[in-house]
Amino acid sequence: MSEQQLDELSHALSDVRSGLPTLRAWGTHLADLLTAGGRLLACGNGGSAAEAQHLTGELVGRYVRDRRPLSAIALNADTSALTAIGNDYGAEEMFARQVRAHGRPGDVLVLLSCSGSSANVVAAAKTAHELGVTTWALTGPTPNPLAALCDDAVTVDSGLTSTVQEIHLVLVHLLCTAVDDALGVGTHR
Repeated sequence: MSEQQLDELSHALSDVRSGLPTLRAWGTHLADLLTAGGRLLACGNGGSAAEAQHLTGELVGRYVRDRRPLSAIALNADTSALTAIGNDYGAEEMFARQVRAHGRPGDVLVLLSCSGSSANVVAAAKTAHELGVTTWALTGPTPNPLAALCDDAVTVDSGLTSTVQEIHLVLVHLLCTAVDDALGVGTHR
C-alpha cells in the first residue's frame, strides 16, 4: 500500500465519523425491526456485493457475541435467481424483482454502491419505495442518484473505489455493533 493510499484511507475514515449518529439510529431501528419479525435485505455489485453478504452474514450468524439469529438476506448471493432474472428481465431488474418477492412494508433494504449510480441498485431502491420498504444507502461521494433516492445514506468522500470499499467494511461493522448494542448483547470483550 502506498503512502497516498494510506492518506486517502485516513482522510475518508476521519470524514465518515459524521455518519456515526446515523449508524447508531439504524442499529436501534434494525434491532427493533428484526426482533419483531421484520427483515433486512441488502444488495450491491462486485465488492459491494461482498459487503452486503458480510452484513447479512454477521446478522444471521453473530458479530462478536452470541445472540439470536436475525433475518437478513443478501439479494446478490442467490446466483440462480440472479441469472434467471437477468436472463428473463434484464440486469436492471436483478435486485428489484427480489425486493418485490421478499420485501414487506417496514422492512429495510441496505443498498451498497461505490458510485451510487448502479442501475440495478437504483432500481431496487425505487421498487422498495413502492412497497413501503425503508431504504438506506452506503455510497461513495455525493451527489449521486442512490443517496438522493434513499431514505437515509452514509457516504464516503473518496474518489477511489478501493477506499470506498474499505470504509464500507468499517461501516458494516459499526452497524453490526450498533445492532448488538441496541439488543443489549454488547460487542466489547
